[in-house]
Amino acid sequence: IPMVYHTKTRSERHGELIAFGIKGAIAQARIAHDISGGNGRLHMNVLWEMGGAEEILEGALEGAKGLIHGVTCGAGMPYRVAEIAAKYGVYYYPIVSSARAFRALWKRAYHKYGQLLGGVVYEDPWLAGGHNGLSNSENPEKPEPPYARVRDLRATMRECGVSDAVPVFMAGGVWALKEWSDWIGNPELGAIAFQFGTRPLLTQESPISDAWKHRLLTLKPGDVLLHRFSPTGFYSSAVKNDFITDLVDRSHRQIAFSSEAMGDHVAELPIGARKRIVWVTPHDKEQALAWMAAGFTEALRTPDNTLVFVDAVKAEEIRKDQVDCMGCLSQCAFSNWAQNDAGTTGKKADPRSFCIQKTLQNIGHGGDVENELMFAGHNAYRFANDPFYAGGFIPTVRQLVDRMATGE
Repeated sequence: IPMVYHTKTRSERHGELIAFGIKGAIAQARIAHDISGGNGRLHMNVLWEMGGAEEILEGALEGAKGLIHGVTCGAGMPYRVAEIAAKYGVYYYPIVSSARAFRALWKRAYHKYGQLLGGVVYEDPWLAGGHNGLSNSENPEKPEPPYARVRDLRATMRECGVSDAVPVFMAGGVWALKEWSDWIGNPELGAIAFQFGTRPLLTQESPISDAWKHRLLTLKPGDVLLHRFSPTGFYSSAVKNDFITDLVDRSHRQIAFSSEAMGDHVAELPIGARKRIVWVTPHDKEQALAWMAAGFTEALRTPDNTLVFVDAVKAEEIRKDQVDCMGCLSQCAFSNWAQNDAGTTGKKADPRSFCIQKTLQNIGHGGDVENELMFAGHNAYRFANDPFYAGGFIPTVRQLVDRMATGE
């Protein structure tokens, strides 16, 4: 159901978003329970840096008591998820990308609720789709093999007194179980499970649009980009479409400036309707004038004292999206919203990013797959070469599960 906001201010729309999130989560839990006939386990996945995450989580668990068995949570450091899960008697499954992250979570909070730790999801920060947990100590250009990192995670879990029976869920880069045979039953790793995130997108029951499904069948190696344009500030992975290309190009049309002459900034550059003067290097002035001549006439200021150049239509879209912010994140680089008393991060809104709520709503409801954010794992190109999908075959969930159970 598309989200339509009726109030005027960010904080009011934020309240609408939370109420809608709780109502939607309860409805989805009931639908899933009815479809499954009460068989199997039903988990709720929560983006911890989502706006109103704790309130939505508690509201959903309260309103869907007995239907939700576990909470999977990442995108941030979800210290309080264990406490909330314990309050409602459900298991929790933190998503981490390193042993260090788990150790911090355990020492600060999880050791108090160890009996409800249902498992730990290791999300490969280089291969997983969506938001990834790359830290400042890791190089986005140099992927590290997951085995050693998961082995270290298990060693840390053992140091914390966590039983080997508590599974580690390998997520990111998982396509076929036959490729992970040396992990299964491996005493170094303890209990291991595998999360398939990309392949279920291409099923008949998957709610993504037909255009999205068919686009997945055409991807080639390298068509998924690990980038840092997300307003969350996290790295994330998405298909290289026109939406991503625009963000890349926008970031390239960028120069540093100062409000007065200093250092190499000795050239005057008039910007905006009032032609206010900023100071840039002579080389950057030439570049800026060339961009303006090419139609990128609007210079937008960033929090890093740089200017990015876009055309008038894109500038208006960016400004409108920033004004229309509904507080979908705990803090947003794009709009400068923050979930605090001031309602702001205290920084300038960043035009190099985008409204993630808008684009995910759009693509989730049939929007143009070339001009919206299309999350995908880095193995998505394998749809095109896997014989299971030959001729554009799209399986049912049952057919996919049966296929995966063979190891293929």
